[in-house]
Amino acid sequence: MEKKEIIKISSKSRLVLILLIVFLGMLGVHRMYAGKWITGIIMLLGFISFYLILFVGLWLIYDLIIAITGEFTDKEGGFIRNW
Repeated sequence: MEKKEIIKISSKSRLVLILLIVFLGMLGVHRMYAGKWITGIIMLLGFISFYLILFVGLWLIYDLIIAITGEFTDKEGGFIRNW
């Protein structure tokens, strides 16, 4: 018998997530919205630090791509796919 994988879907909005990434992404607000407070604060501190701003920018592009494709997850592992 095959095992069927159950996919958890988050109640968070993908549209809100993408808008947060576009307008406040460098501050890590989108990660805080998804419940990922620690990585959100790391992004915020990286943005404040001039030397890490390039790293945060690349991280932001990665987050935008996975958010658009619906693969971004919240803190509980649920995919943020609902518009």
